[in-house]
Amino acid sequence: MTIDLRSDTVTKPTKGMLDAMMSANVGDDVYKEDPSVNALEAKVAKLFGKEQALFFPTGTMANQAAIKLHTQPGDQVICDKYAHIYNYEGGGASFNSGVSCKLLDGNRGMFTAEQVVEAINPPDFYHSPLTTLVALENTTNKGGGACWDFNEIKKIRKVCNDNNLGLHLDGARLWNALVAKNESALDYGKQFDTISVCLSKGLGCPVGSVLVGDTKFMEKAIRIRKIFGGGMRQVGFLAAAGIYALDNQFERLAEDHIKAKQLGNLLAKQNYIKKVEPVETNIVIFELNTTYSETTFTEKMNQQHIRLSNMGQGKLRIVTHHDYTDAMHSKFCQVLVGL
Repeated sequence: MTIDLRSDTVTKPTKGMLDAMMSANVGDDVYKEDPSVNALEAKVAKLFGKEQALFFPTGTMANQAAIKLHTQPGDQVICDKYAHIYNYEGGGASFNSGVSCKLLDGNRGMFTAEQVVEAINPPDFYHSPLTTLVALENTTNKGGGACWDFNEIKKIRKVCNDNNLGLHLDGARLWNALVAKNESALDYGKQFDTISVCLSKGLGCPVGSVLVGDTKFMEKAIRIRKIFGGGMRQVGFLAAAGIYALDNQFERLAEDHIKAKQLGNLLAKQNYIKKVEPVETNIVIFELNTTYSETTFTEKMNQQHIRLSNMGQGKLRIVTHHDYTDAMHSKFCQVLVGL
């Protein structure tokens, strides 16, 4: 039995999801004639109270399309130093959109409205890049699955309104935040111009993300997706997985959070642990003391058929998901205690 906790992207479709996929009604989505894709897009748009949604093969492509929708070459995007769009999207912001990122020194991937104000370049000072977009990430990946304070998001929205800036949310694990904090997708839709949500992380789909927004922001999204090579044909087989996941695998995210918090609490009690980041959702980030190196610890885990992520800079990551069973959880806890 292999226990794979590198990411919540390693899951396999459940039987119910596979049945939904195999019975999907499909068409050619490049012609916008795939009824399952159209249904998924309508469903997600309604969830967030937005006018349009567009299915993408990856979250990175959805985020990169959003950046391009909001900016022109030479512009600048404000984001956190931990932001996925900066750290884990292959430099796509500069390559695809010709923009630079102004990095904020936030707390676990989250910053304040005051920091945004200080980071905005004067629009009439042509020597500096023109600030046009603020990008948030919820939950924060490098921040250990941390959830934003919604009141701070509203303050940032006001700053964006006052300075004519777009506001994008990388909501790859937003579903986890909504469950953890009992928040509403509709409320998020009111604050952000565009939101990307991932179906292949906590929700367990094999592929896919969706970008949502109102028409004035989304009218060119399908053209940008085409330019990026994201036009697909009978993709309704994948869209059906997304519909099934939203209907059947959303509330169960709370189970992943419980297991992650139990692991965080257990790790904090072990004498080989230096630090465990606060655990809010399904990500546990921890650091070792001098008892083990990261390499030695990872090797010991591999010997037990347990796979974790080494994030570098002394940090290791665990991500719980729906394929991480109670039996796996019990074994992993025993291994951690027995080291």
